[in-house]
Amino acid sequence: MAGSRLPRQLFLQGVAAVFMFAFASLYTQIPGLYGPEGILPARRTLRPQGKGRWQQLWETPTLLWEAPLLGLDTAQGLELLSLLGTVLALGALLTRPLRHPLVYLLLWAAYLSVCQVGQVFLYFQWDSLLLETGFLAVLVAPLGLPPNHKQSPQGRPGVVSPHEGLPFWLVRWLLFRLMFASGVVKLTSRCPAWWGLTALTYHYETQCLPTPAAWFAHHLPVWLHKLSVVATFLIEIAVPPLFFAPVLLQALIVITGNYNFFNLLTLVLATALLDDTHLAAKSSTSRRKRTPSSWPKALLAMLALLLELAVYGLLAYGVVHCFGLEVDWEQHVVRSRTTFTFHQFSQWLKMVTLPTMWLGAASLAWELLTALWRWVQVRGSLQKLCAAVPLSVLGTATVALFLISLVPYSYMEPSSHGRLWTGAHRLFGTVEHLQLANSYGLFRRMTGLGGRPEVVLEGSYDGHQWTEIEFMYKPGNLSRPPPIVVPHQPRLDWQMWFAALGPHTHSPWFTSLVLRLLQGKAPVIRLIQNHTPSYPFHKQPPTYVRAQRYKYWFSHPWEQGQWWRRQWVEEFFPSVSLGDPALDMLLGQFGLQDKSPPRARGSSNTLSQALHWIRKQLSPLEAPALLWGLLGAVGAIKVMQALLGPQSLPRSKEEKHKPASQEDSVAASKQASPAPNSSSSSQIPRRKKSP
Repeated sequence: MAGSRLPRQLFLQGVAAVFMFAFASLYTQIPGLYGPEGILPARRTLRPQGKGRWQQLWETPTLLWEAPLLGLDTAQGLELLSLLGTVLALGALLTRPLRHPLVYLLLWAAYLSVCQVGQVFLYFQWDSLLLETGFLAVLVAPLGLPPNHKQSPQGRPGVVSPHEGLPFWLVRWLLFRLMFASGVVKLTSRCPAWWGLTALTYHYETQCLPTPAAWFAHHLPVWLHKLSVVATFLIEIAVPPLFFAPVLLQALIVITGNYNFFNLLTLVLATALLDDTHLAAKSSTSRRKRTPSSWPKALLAMLALLLELAVYGLLAYGVVHCFGLEVDWEQHVVRSRTTFTFHQFSQWLKMVTLPTMWLGAASLAWELLTALWRWVQVRGSLQKLCAAVPLSVLGTATVALFLISLVPYSYMEPSSHGRLWTGAHRLFGTVEHLQLANSYGLFRRMTGLGGRPEVVLEGSYDGHQWTEIEFMYKPGNLSRPPPIVVPHQPRLDWQMWFAALGPHTHSPWFTSLVLRLLQGKAPVIRLIQNHTPSYPFHKQPPTYVRAQRYKYWFSHPWEQGQWWRRQWVEEFFPSVSLGDPALDMLLGQFGLQDKSPPRARGSSNTLSQALHWIRKQLSPLEAPALLWGLLGAVGAIKVMQALLGPQSLPRSKEEKHKPASQEDSVAASKQASPAPNSSSSSQIPRRKKSP
C-alpha cells in the first residue's frame, strides 16, 4: 500500500476542525446550561471530598479543578477552556507546525475536562467519539517535521519513519467499529421499523432537528425508503471495509439532518481509508510510469481486479438474497423484504464477532511487522536506536488501545464479550473514565412511529391565557421551515427531543428549566431565543409555566405554507409558579435546589473581566452564524495562503532550466540525477537510506 502521510495530515486538519466547531458551539451555550443561573450549574459537579490532589484528578479528570487558582468559578473555567480550545484548534487547522502531539493532547484534555462537568447535555455518542478520535490524533500527529521536508515535492516528505503508520491503523479500526456496530444494533434491538425496512418512512420527520431537505425526502415513495434501508444495512454491516461507502452514507445524513459535528467527524475518520496515491496530484506521465511493465506485475494487478469484482458480485448476490429484491417492471418499483429471522441473524453475529476481532488482530500484526521491517532498513546504529524509541512506545500504545477497544466492541454480542481475554477487561476498567474507547450504536430504535412527540412550553400571567414559548431550532411553529444549524449542536433542543419520549420525571433537568423561565434568567432565555424581543416574556417573566405534549408530522405536499401538522396528546408538565409546593418538591427530589448560592464573581480579576468582555462581544451572534463565520475565516486564510504561498515559483522556474542543461548527461547515462519533475522515482532511493 502507498504511504499515508497526506491522509494523516488531512485527518489531523479534520480533527482540529471538529474540535473548533465543538468548542465554539459549546461556548455559546455555557451561561444558559452551566452558569450560576443556568439549568444545571457546573459548580455542583466539582466538590472536593478530602482526597489527594492527584487521586481527585484521576477519578474526575478535569482541568477545572484548577479554576479557583485563576480566580474563576467552574462556569468561567468552562468558558476559558472552550475559548482556548477554539483558538488552539483553529491554529492547528491553519498551520502545520501546530499539528503536534502536545497540541492535540491539550485539545483532548480540554474536551475531557468539559465532558466531566457537562452532565446530561454532553452525554452524546459523538462527544465520546470526539474524545476517542482526539486521543488517536495525539498518537498520529508527528513529533516534528523531517529535516528534508522543504526539499520534498508537493509538500510530501521523503523520510518514512518506521512507526508512522501504526497509530493511523487505529483510526481505521475505529471507523470499522463505528460503522459495523451502528448497523448491527439496528437489528439486535428488534425494532420492527428496521426489520420491516420501513424505518426511513419515519426517520426524516422524527429525527431531532430535521432540515428542509428532510421534508422532501419524507415524501419519497415507500419502496425507495425501503431500498434505502437495505442500502444502509449494506453500507454499515456488509461493507465497512469498502472504503468509500461510509462517506456516501454520511453525506446523505448531513443533507437531511442537523447532526452537528458527528458526520464531519465520521468523514474525518474515513481519511484512514486513503493513501497518498488517492490525494496526490499526478501527471499523466507519472501515471504511465506506474503502470506495471513486467508480465508478473500485470498478472497480479489483473488478479487483484478480478478479486475485487468477485467481492462486489458476492455482496450484490447477498443483498438480493437476504432482502428479497425484486423489480416490478409494471409499476416501476423495486420491492424488498427481510428474508432472514432474528435467530438467524443472532447466530450469524455470534459466528462473525470473534473472527472480526481476530481479523483486526491480524491486520494490526501486519502493520507491526511492516513497521519492524522499516526499522530493520534504517542504517546507522544511532539512527536505528533513535527510531526504536518511538516505534516501541507507539507500538505498545497501539496494541494496548486495540485491546481496550475490544471490550466495548464486544458489547453487541454477549457471548463473545464473556469469552474475551480477562486482561483486556482489566485494562479497559482501569482507563474507562478517560473514554479512550467507547461502544457505539446510532439509531438503535426508530422512535415516533405514530408521530414525533414534541414538548411545547407555555407561559401565562393569569393562568388562563397561555402563550407558546418557541425555540429557535426545534419544531414548534407549524409554518416555520426546519432550520439548518450544522455544525452547531443546540444541546437544549436536543434534550427536549429526548424528554418528549417519556415522562418529565425521566428528565430531571426539565424542572430546572421551568424554574429558570419563571425566574426570567437571561442566560437560559438566550438558549431559547437569542434575539430577546422574539421571546414572548422578555419584558416580564411569566407567572405560570406549563408544558404540553403534541404529536408532529410533516405536512402534506398540498398544504401550502405549512411545514408541520400536529395533534395535542396530553399535559407533559403541570402548571406551576414560583413558590409552588409541587415545584419545590420536584426540585428537592432531583437535588436541584440552590442550598448554597454561588459567591459573587470578583470584578477585579483581569482574566474574569476579559472573559466577560469577550462574551459581551459575541453574545449578539447566533451560534450557527458564529461557526460559519469561523469556517469562512478559515477558508479566506487558506485562499490567502494559496495566493501568497507560491514563493517557490521562482525556484520552480529555475528548475525548469536544469533538465535542459542535463539532457546530454541523461542521454549519456541512465544513472544521472533525475530532474526535479521526476518526483516519484527520485523518492525511492532516499526512502531506503532515511531513518
